[in-house]
Amino acid sequence: MERLVKRYADKLITHGLCDERNGMPLLGGLDAELVWNREDPASEILEEVIAGLNINSILFARPSEPYFSILNYLVRQELDVDTDAGGGDDGDGNSDGGAAIRPQDTETRTFLHDIPISPEFDADSIVDALKRRKSVIIPDQGIVAFGTVSPEQAFVTYSSVCFAIFVKFLTDHLYAAAVGVAGKRERKIALRAIADYKDSIRGADDSMSSDKLRKGPFTDGAEVLQAMTTAGRLTVEHRMVDSFFGNISYRLGDVIYISQTGSSLDELSGNTCACPMDGSSCAGITASSEYTAHRDIYQITDNRAILHGHPKFCVIMSLFCENFDCGFRGQCHIKCPEKRFIGDIPIVPGEVGTGPFGLCHTLPPAIVGRRGVIVYGHGLFTVGRCDFTDALSNLVEIEKMCIDRYLDRIEIG
Repeated sequence: MERLVKRYADKLITHGLCDERNGMPLLGGLDAELVWNREDPASEILEEVIAGLNINSILFARPSEPYFSILNYLVRQELDVDTDAGGGDDGDGNSDGGAAIRPQDTETRTFLHDIPISPEFDADSIVDALKRRKSVIIPDQGIVAFGTVSPEQAFVTYSSVCFAIFVKFLTDHLYAAAVGVAGKRERKIALRAIADYKDSIRGADDSMSSDKLRKGPFTDGAEVLQAMTTAGRLTVEHRMVDSFFGNISYRLGDVIYISQTGSSLDELSGNTCACPMDGSSCAGITASSEYTAHRDIYQITDNRAILHGHPKFCVIMSLFCENFDCGFRGQCHIKCPEKRFIGDIPIVPGEVGTGPFGLCHTLPPAIVGRRGVIVYGHGLFTVGRCDFTDALSNLVEIEKMCIDRYLDRIEIG
C-alpha cells in the first residue's frame, strides 16, 4: 500500500494536476493499517472520513493552476446562486443535497453526475457529500476524492474533476462571450488556462516527428502491442486524455487489438485484448466499452489504427451551439438533429456503449473518408492508415484547430 499511495501521489504531479509549490497531495490507503504518502495535520480529519465510510483510500489535494482558480471561480458562482435557490433535483432523479457544480461533459454525466461543495474542511460534511458522490470540493482548499478498492480510484476521480471543471468553465465563458456578458476576471482566468494548456501540448510535434512512434503496417501481435503502448503513453503525455478514459486499437488481419475497459493509456502493458472480428472469442468481454464502434469502423474503412482521446477543446467546442431555440436542448448528447462541424471534423451525438443512442451507431458512418470525428461532450476519435503516427497527429492537430476556433469566437464576443 505504501508503494501505491506514493505512486499515485507522484502521478498527480507528473500529470500536471498538482504542483509541489502549493503543497504535495495527501493520499492515504488502508490495508492492514492506514498508510499516508506524507505527514500532514489534515490526515486526522481524513481518518474520521475513512471511519465514516466503507472505503479503501482517500485523497485531498489542491489542484495546480489554472484548475485552482477555475475551481474557486465556479464555487463562488454556485454559492451565490445557491443562496437563493437551495437544494433540489439535478434532473436525473438524484437529489443534489445542496450546492454543487454540474458540468455537462460525458465523463460527468456517466461518472461524476455532479460535484458537491462542502463549505468547510469538516469530517461530517465531507462524509455526507461522499456518501452521495465520488468527490467533494472544499472552497479555497482543494478536492477530496476516495477509492473503495485502490488509491487508483481516488486518482481517477480527482483527475476527472479537474477535467470537468476546466471544460465547464471554458464552455460557460464561450457562451458568455457569444452574448457579450463575459466578465474581465473570468476572461483573465480563461486566457491563462488556454495559454497553460497550449504550453502543455507544445511538445507533441517533436514526438510525432521523432522515431518515438513505431512505423507500420505491423506484422505480428508483439509489434502491435509495442506500438499501442508507445502511442497510448504519448497521448497521455500530451494531455490528450485524462484519468483512465480514452482507448486505442489496431487491426491485424481479422483480429482487433484494443485497450481493456478501465485501463490507463499510459499503462497498457498487460491491459489489452485480442478480439477476433468474427466474435469467436470471449476476449471482447474485457475490451473497451467502445469496442463495437472500433470494430464497425474497421469493417467499413481501410484504416488499421484508431485512437480515442478526450482533448479538452474538442469537448468544449462540441458543447457550444448557438441554436438556443432548439427543441432538443438538454438531449444534445443523444438526439442532436443538426449537422455540425469544426472545420472538416463532424460532431455527432452518441452515448458510450451499444444502446439505442450508442455512439456505435453514429460514429462509424461519420468517420468514413475523414481523419477524425468528435462525439458530443465526449471526445475525439481519429484514425491511421498504417500505424498510430497519423492517428496521434490527427488528434493533436484537430485539438489545435479547436483551440484556434475557440479563440476566434471569444474575440468576436
